[in-house]
Amino acid sequence: MMRMRPSGSDDGSSRGSAEEAAAGAREVGGEWEMRPGGMLVQRRGWDPGAPPPEMRLRISCGAARFEVSVCSLATFRELKKILTAETGLQPAEQRLFYKGKERGDGEFLDVCGVKNRSKVVLTEDPTSLERRYVEMRKNARIQSAQRAVSAVSMEVDKLADQVTTIEKSITERNKVAEIQITTLIELLMRQAVKLDSIHTEGDASSQKNLQAKRVQKCVETLDLLKTRNGRLKPAVVTTKWETFDPPTATTHWEYFD
Repeated sequence: MMRMRPSGSDDGSSRGSAEEAAAGAREVGGEWEMRPGGMLVQRRGWDPGAPPPEMRLRISCGAARFEVSVCSLATFRELKKILTAETGLQPAEQRLFYKGKERGDGEFLDVCGVKNRSKVVLTEDPTSLERRYVEMRKNARIQSAQRAVSAVSMEVDKLADQVTTIEKSITERNKVAEIQITTLIELLMRQAVKLDSIHTEGDASSQKNLQAKRVQKCVETLDLLKTRNGRLKPAVVTTKWETFDPPTATTHWEYFD
C-alpha cells in the first residue's frame, strides 16, 4: 500500500501535490483512491456505496485476552474509544502497539496493515498508572480516617447517654458522686485526643469536626452539672426505727342483758 502526504507548508504546493496524486490514481486504472488530507491508498474491493466491513481484533492487555469489533477504516483513536468500555481506561491512558510498534491516534488501522483477527497489545500509560496508584493510596487513607472517626463517634454516643443520665438525676435534686462526673470528663477528653490524632480529608474532616464539637459540649455540660451537684445536700439515710408500745390487753368484759 502506498501513501502520499503533502510535504510543503505552502498551500499552493500542497494542493498541487494532491492534484498530482489524484491524477496518478486515475492513470493506474482506478486501483488507488484519495483519502481526506491527500493520502493515496489502494482501492478496496467492496462497493464504495456500501458501509465498510468490520473486523475482529484480538486485544492483549496484561493477563487479559479479549476481542473487539471495529470498522476496518477506523483509526487507533477510535479503537481506543471502543477499548474504554472494555477496560475502563480512558483513551489518554491507553498505549496501543501493533507488530511491536506503538501506534499514534491518527493512524489508520488498515494503513498500518491491521487485518481481521490481528493482535493488538494494550498497555496503560505509565503516567496514568502512577496517578491511579496515588489516587488509590489517597482513597485508602480517607477510608481509614472515616473508620477511625466512626469508632470515636460510637464511643461518644455511649458517653453522651451517661451525661444525660447524670443531668436527669441532678435535675431531680439527687446528688451524684463527684467521681462519676470527673471520670466521665476524663473519658470524653480521651476521645478528643483520639480525634485530634486522626488525619482526615474531604467528608471525613466534617465528621471529625462534628464529633469534636459533641465532645466539647458534653464536657461543658458536665462542668456545669458538677457545680450544681456540689450545691445539693446528700440524702440522709437513718437506720433508727421508731417503736410503738403494743396496746394493753384487758380481761374485763362488759356484759349486756
